[in-house]
Amino acid sequence: MKKPFYITTTLPYVNAEPHMGHALEFVRADIVARWKTLSGFEVFFNTGTDEHGQKLFKSAEKAGKDVKAYVDESAANFKKILPLLGVSEDVHFIRTTDAHHEGAAQEFWKRVEKNGYIYKKNYRSRYCVGCEETKTESELVEGKCPIHPHLEIETIDEENYFFRFSAFGDRLLALYDKKGHSIVPEFRMNEMREFIKRGLEDFSISRLKSKMSWGVPVPGDDSHVMYVWFDALVNYISTLGWPEDTAKFDMFWKNGTPTQYCGKDNTRFQSVMWQAMLLAADLPPTHTVVVNGFVTGDGGVKMSKSLGNVVNPVDVVREYGTDALRYFVAREIGSFEDSPFTMERFKLAYNTNLANGLGNLVSRVMKMATTHIESPVSVAEAEAPKEYLKAMDSFDIQAASNVVWKAIAEADGLIQEKAPFKLVKTDKAAAVEVISDLVSRVYGIGILLKPILPMVSESILALVRAHKMPEAPLFLRKE
Repeated sequence: MKKPFYITTTLPYVNAEPHMGHALEFVRADIVARWKTLSGFEVFFNTGTDEHGQKLFKSAEKAGKDVKAYVDESAANFKKILPLLGVSEDVHFIRTTDAHHEGAAQEFWKRVEKNGYIYKKNYRSRYCVGCEETKTESELVEGKCPIHPHLEIETIDEENYFFRFSAFGDRLLALYDKKGHSIVPEFRMNEMREFIKRGLEDFSISRLKSKMSWGVPVPGDDSHVMYVWFDALVNYISTLGWPEDTAKFDMFWKNGTPTQYCGKDNTRFQSVMWQAMLLAADLPPTHTVVVNGFVTGDGGVKMSKSLGNVVNPVDVVREYGTDALRYFVAREIGSFEDSPFTMERFKLAYNTNLANGLGNLVSRVMKMATTHIESPVSVAEAEAPKEYLKAMDSFDIQAASNVVWKAIAEADGLIQEKAPFKLVKTDKAAAVEVISDLVSRVYGIGILLKPILPMVSESILALVRAHKMPEAPLFLRKE
């Protein structure tokens, strides 16, 4: 029986068009899902859309549309981008307006409440609609949210339900200490430790329905709806059929290694709040949270429409192809740090490393093979380079991609050193041996690219197969 592996992206909030940050997360999670499948795991890959909250209600109102019609249209925009990005066809797409998810969110609430971690009180706070989160005065800059300075900060003065977050500081630190939950990279784990040590404060998890009508009703109190992210986080388990489908939940969550991808601004929600919520509901924690940096404009400036530095991933794919974007996301953007995406950088990387690098190598080698080799080339069984295995297993996709391009550079170096296209004139047997070695190397490169650039990989392998090369063992991991 195959080992289970579960991976999910953060659900994008559907109040805007898909952007490069979404593409980054979709592609990287897909690379991991493909890698785990190739490594012999039974994979459950989840993504979807986060569709509740006052921000969406207001956006629909501004657009003059019914809110359900608005989120249906927005969710469709996100769903249709997945095949454009080469995301696996078997990905599960969940919407937080799905009836099953809403029921699961309510069941989750009931369990947390039954265990004594939800209570009701009056409070006054400052609230950013953009973040869907309350803000302390110290988090505001000149009275505005630093992330959404264009939005007015609202003042909330009402009775809400609260989650006893303050009860989980020691339990979370103990969970981290015993490796029951990990964050990649490690420095993000250290940030969350420090956040917890400063003291956790209970937080509001509901709003009055009269003030925020678009949300999941609070069980037993229809005058309140859940905060958007409290219900949205539950998608990580509702997508597995929880609470009814215990077999699938036990397989992929309880007995597996559930892994979540998120942006660095979401780490607190994923690795602290969500883990505390799971503890409160007597459910197992997430095994690993992988944290990406931001995709920025040139010079590290945040992408924004007002600055004119936003790059639409759909436009890039339509002009250059799916795997061109996947290459940039995999290799040219740091695995865990902020990295810029500009069309200038993209075009340079595309021409240098794809067209003139990988493309030129494959073309030259297969032309020499077709011209000078009559018998099929055989490939001995081999395992992927250890540094490739280590990088993929630690979610360092950039490092894994660098291993592949190192192999490309080494093959290019062999051509320059041996010059088989010249050697064939004086010593054909020696030239054929070199060209056969190069074909074998190209085959290995094609295999290593399977999770990263699946379409390019298949094209390379098809060229090799067209040379009547027999199917060879995959260059993966020997168990």
